[in-house]
Amino acid sequence: MSGPTPPATRGEITLLTPRGGMSRLRVLVLAAVGLIAATLGSLLMLAVAIVTLFRARRFYSEVIAKSLGRFALWLCGVELVVHGDRPLSETQTVYVSNHTSTLDVFVLIAMGLPNTRFFMYGKLRRILPVGLIEYLIGIFWTVDQRFPERRRKIFERAARVLRRTGESVYLSPEGQRVVTGEIGHFNKGSFHMATDLQVPIQPFYIFIPKEVDPGIGLVSAAGRVDVYFMPRISTEGWRVEGVEENREHVRDLFVQFHETMKQM
Repeated sequence: MSGPTPPATRGEITLLTPRGGMSRLRVLVLAAVGLIAATLGSLLMLAVAIVTLFRARRFYSEVIAKSLGRFALWLCGVELVVHGDRPLSETQTVYVSNHTSTLDVFVLIAMGLPNTRFFMYGKLRRILPVGLIEYLIGIFWTVDQRFPERRRKIFERAARVLRRTGESVYLSPEGQRVVTGEIGHFNKGSFHMATDLQVPIQPFYIFIPKEVDPGIGLVSAAGRVDVYFMPRISTEGWRVEGVEENREHVRDLFVQFHETMKQM
């Protein structure tokens, strides 16, 4: 499995990135249809949010956004197959996964993780329909690792919100994927969060084949994406002093799973 093509500028979002046998025309047509669908979907979600006084976040996320995510995958001809124990727990959980490409965003939304909010890179707000949708489903917007103090405040605020609401949360500790074909460095934020909340971690692995992976583009080739849920990890007894050790332990699990997938 290959990682995404690196952006020319750090943090840049590239909307149209033809890969492999994808024609420029196909990319343009799918991008246009996708943008129209996202715009209509965001307006529908906003209308529902107004009617429900912005108090039905789970409906916006687990019904409307999930449907939009699945439509986006269907539009590109991507089949999503989820492996593992179902249904997922309704109890508060910290979900973590590897980070392969921008296709991850649509996969995550299409999965409809129960009562879950997400951390995502703030520059995605530049795509206006996407920004509106993700505002309504309760995204915690992050900033680049170059701004550690701002990141610390974002995570502290998120922990306060989650402690009050009992909601689950998704984070990708791998951050921006480095193009090596391997699992990259894991950031500590996910593990600080799990330690702070003292709730289980639910790891899952997203496998996007090289021929499907759009890299940093938002239009992928047709194919199949597999999501594998791994055993839950108890954080009982975790302390702040052990964050780095726990981070490396979880990363090792992903590295082992990644190596297994490469041999299949």
